[in-house]
Amino acid sequence: MIRTAAVKPALAALGLLTLTAASERDPANPTCPARPDWGPADVMELTPRTIDGKRVLLAEGRIDASLPERLREAIEADDQISEIWLRSRGGNARAGNEAGRIIRSYRGMLTRIPEGWTCFSACNFMFMGGDRRHVDEGGVFMVHMFTHTNDRWKIDDAVIDGTEATTELIADIEQSSALLASEDNDFLIRMGISRKLLTEIMYQQQAIGRGDDPSTRYCLSEAEVREYNVMPIERKVP
Repeated sequence: MIRTAAVKPALAALGLLTLTAASERDPANPTCPARPDWGPADVMELTPRTIDGKRVLLAEGRIDASLPERLREAIEADDQISEIWLRSRGGNARAGNEAGRIIRSYRGMLTRIPEGWTCFSACNFMFMGGDRRHVDEGGVFMVHMFTHTNDRWKIDDAVIDGTEATTELIADIEQSSALLASEDNDFLIRMGISRKLLTEIMYQQQAIGRGDDPSTRYCLSEAEVREYNVMPIERKVP
């Protein structure tokens, strides 16, 4: 991706780069870094900072149901915020979608994945809400199959309870996953992202396994970030 000279010194000063980890490939999935920097495991923190004369909102951590409301409050509290920098392992899928819609409601807002940072799972949809979007060189847009089957403990409990409970849970999972897939598709269309990102990338990844299983991940290449309009080609970072 296009390197922005001003970004690297600012990030280095904040101690936010993990370039060594980002350069090492994961043997279980060579498309991704061995040790992705997706920030803290705690609930996402929203921290306004002035970097190179711009007001930036650092969004770091796990996405939970409270995020959309907190995000709107943070942006409304500082009308000078023009960029949102993201690193997250994901979290609540619908909260990620809603956060993306909130970001899109602020015209001209830029979402950025800085060098060395990783935006994964529900974070993808939050990032795609940006009216302008930029993935720095060395930034990681990591995706996986969006499914509720990662809640393995629910399935295990249902199996213990018997066939009827298992059948009901599977039906619930299928219905919920179908609804989420429809919501994801609608979201991508509204945000100007190619629907092929879902069909050719996200829905082609392995669905079984835990979210922390490297084999279920896929990191978009520089060409794919542009091909699927995750980072629009025609728009430049000011």
